[in-house]
Amino acid sequence: MKRTALLVLTALTLAGCAQTSEQKSLSAQDLENHHFVLQSVNGTPFVAKDNANAPELSFGDKLQISGSMCNRFFGQATLSGDQLKAEGLAMTRMMCSEPQLNELDNQFGQMLGDGVQVSLNGQQLTLKNDQHTLTYTLAKPQ
Repeated sequence: MKRTALLVLTALTLAGCAQTSEQKSLSAQDLENHHFVLQSVNGTPFVAKDNANAPELSFGDKLQISGSMCNRFFGQATLSGDQLKAEGLAMTRMMCSEPQLNELDNQFGQMLGDGVQVSLNGQQLTLKNDQHTLTYTLAKPQ
């Protein structure tokens, strides 16, 4: 009986250690100086139309954020735990020929203004709130 209890306790301890190492918390340094390209919206692969550039997202020093959907944007982001927030993003306001990009501009600004759950798994960056999930892939250096 004691041997079984000891085995169960050991297994639970090892499982807890393994889980802790996999769930490393995200830091600003994990995002800074990286450039990402949009891959999917709410699980649906994103395909740029009309020879448009794929939407992008870049993090600079001290979490300066910039990029584009249809319009270009930039601002200052903050990271608290797994919550990324960028209130008051500056954004150009052009009407785009692609309706999906117009909608993504609005969604993206709202998501970051309210704060999103952010995760980085290898080269995949995910921004998620209750309504939307945007998945990006680390861009290859040029």
